[in-house]
Amino acid sequence: MYRKKNRERQRDIQFAPKYKEIYAMRKETIERVFADAKEKHGMRYATMRGLKNVRMQVTLTFACMNLKKLAL
Repeated sequence: MYRKKNRERQRDIQFAPKYKEIYAMRKETIERVFADAKEKHGMRYATMRGLKNVRMQVTLTFACMNLKKLAL
């Protein structure tokens, strides 16, 4: 029940005229970061096993991506 209310509220916000434009920009900004991680930084598959190791790999990858963004 609790989840359903949150989903409905999220959809109401997502499709509200005030936020529709902002939500449309999501694919250009946020989704692009994950696409770059998959394409350019080998994030399609984990190279290590275990949650701790995968978390370390993801953290290092995104830290490198952030440093690269700062350098440019």
